[in-house]
Amino acid sequence: QFGAEFRRFSLDRYKPGKFEDFYKLILHIHHIANLEVMIGYADVHGDLLPINNDDNFFKAVSSAHPLLRVFIQRQGKMQLH
Repeated sequence: QFGAEFRRFSLDRYKPGKFEDFYKLILHIHHIANLEVMIGYADVHGDLLPINNDDNFFKAVSSAHPLLRVFIQRQGKMQLH
């Protein structure tokens, strides 16, 4: 229920690619291909924001210093602001 896993991998900060590819990578890395999940990140103010399209994926990656910490939860469980 409150499990946590940590994985590290690299993304090009200036050309991170498409959100859909990132989403598939996250599902593959965590062996959760059969789950619907929401992906989010904490911005510089500590607010949890969604990563669910190319625009906010690029913003998340380009604003991460030095690391982008991603939070993954089953669909409907994450409270985003």
